[in-house]
Amino acid sequence: MNLLATLDALLAEGSVTGAARRLGLSASAMSRTLARLRSATGDPLLVRAGRGLVPTPRAAELRDRVHQLTRDVRAVLTPDVSHLDVASLERTFTIRANEGFIATLSACLVAAIIEAAPRVRLRFAPKPEKDARPLREGQIDLEIGVLGAFAPGQIRWGGSDWAFASFRGGHYARKICSLRSCCCVTERGIQWTR
Repeated sequence: MNLLATLDALLAEGSVTGAARRLGLSASAMSRTLARLRSATGDPLLVRAGRGLVPTPRAAELRDRVHQLTRDVRAVLTPDVSHLDVASLERTFTIRANEGFIATLSACLVAAIIEAAPRVRLRFAPKPEKDARPLREGQIDLEIGVLGAFAPGQIRWGGSDWAFASFRGGHYARKICSLRSCCCVTERGIQWTR
């Protein structure tokens, strides 16, 4: 599975450095894994062209298939939410939001998560652009803010201030989260409302 996920990242990024960043590995570890993939497939997969890398014809042929296989394997390994005990859930969720959201609401969100699911960790990722690709490709779990274009399978909720949350299609958080929930910090402390 690790080689499959790595091949998917390499083919999507077209860069050892980009794939390493995407998977949280060092560039040298990604380079070693690319060597293993080359040996396993009998194909160079990515070759130097100018200052960058381009996929070989075989790699280009495999790209969509590898991506779908990776998604299928992740779906098999994803917990069945109909039997999900949120209090015992152990997972890190990556939330991409702008600095305003993080500064205003992250403390409230973290406090609510600690109370409901103490083993869940939240990782806030910066949002330098309005690109839906990280959400579609599973690099992040939740996008908060404005996206340039919506992808199929995303949920949109527009409140009075037109804020929304968008989950990747098929993400199990869509089944356990109420998008109508809101938390806020007041002088009386943290309030969580539905």
